[in-house]
Amino acid sequence: MDKISLIIPCYNEEQALPFLYEELKKVTEGMSGQEFEFIFVNDGSKDKTLSVIKGLKDVDDRVRYVSFSRNFGKEAGIYAGLEASTGDYVALMDADLQDPPSLLKEMYDTLKTEDYDCVATRRLDRKGEPAIRSFFAKQFYQLINKISDTEIVDGARDFRLMSRQMVNAIIDLSEYNRFSKGIFGWVGFNTKWISYENIERVAGATKWSFLSLFFYSIEGIIAFSTRPLYIASAFGILFCVIAFLMICVIIMKTLIWGDPVDGYPSTICIIFFIGGIQLFCLGILGQYLSKTYLETKRRPIYIVKEKA
Repeated sequence: MDKISLIIPCYNEEQALPFLYEELKKVTEGMSGQEFEFIFVNDGSKDKTLSVIKGLKDVDDRVRYVSFSRNFGKEAGIYAGLEASTGDYVALMDADLQDPPSLLKEMYDTLKTEDYDCVATRRLDRKGEPAIRSFFAKQFYQLINKISDTEIVDGARDFRLMSRQMVNAIIDLSEYNRFSKGIFGWVGFNTKWISYENIERVAGATKWSFLSLFFYSIEGIIAFSTRPLYIASAFGILFCVIAFLMICVIIMKTLIWGDPVDGYPSTICIIFFIGGIQLFCLGILGQYLSKTYLETKRRPIYIVKEKA
């Protein structure tokens, strides 16, 4: 009998958890030939999420939990769940039911009958999201797939079912700065994609603001591409060439026509423009340096306060 571990990172999800648990019960009852464990990772929630999880554990022995000492972020929650899992197959899903548990049976059957190590999901659309967020999300996926050697599928969700071999490979990547969508692609293994229409949250509010998603996208770019460093170098070479040509033009103009060099406003604009480019390039270098600095500290990805 195969054992399936379901990992659910939670941050302030007290309203959604009862709905999720009822759905998981329905799905697992229809998969009577498999053993299950539900691993809830409480990521420093400030509401009654942990109390709800403990209540579920009191009525269901399949429920386990890992509770952090503070909020370490979803990436840490995913990694902690993977480390705590004991199943032959491991699934990741959100607590808000935007990842439909009803797909689990199809995902499991695919892994058992076909030559795949992972069955992952992607959204066909972004219905219900603000238009500006959807636009920038599409631009992010286009950009990162152009500058990175690791393929990251547009609309990919964290919701997936993986073999134990793939899970162990991911656990071995114990880097502090994590971007799971990139890590899933980097480790390789055969992956089948299942598409479905976007589903609204069953309860509660999203924890991802536009700004937090923007910084998360930068994490992904820095983690899986060094092209921005080449861009910074290209800017430096380009402006050196432009500066040399401008000096030649000014010298020729002065020798031929004897015009004085004037244009204070345009000079200030050029100084500000070049200064902005320099700060932009320094920012790119700073991002890579800061990630290196955090990795060398070798701090733990998360700290467990209690688990069961």
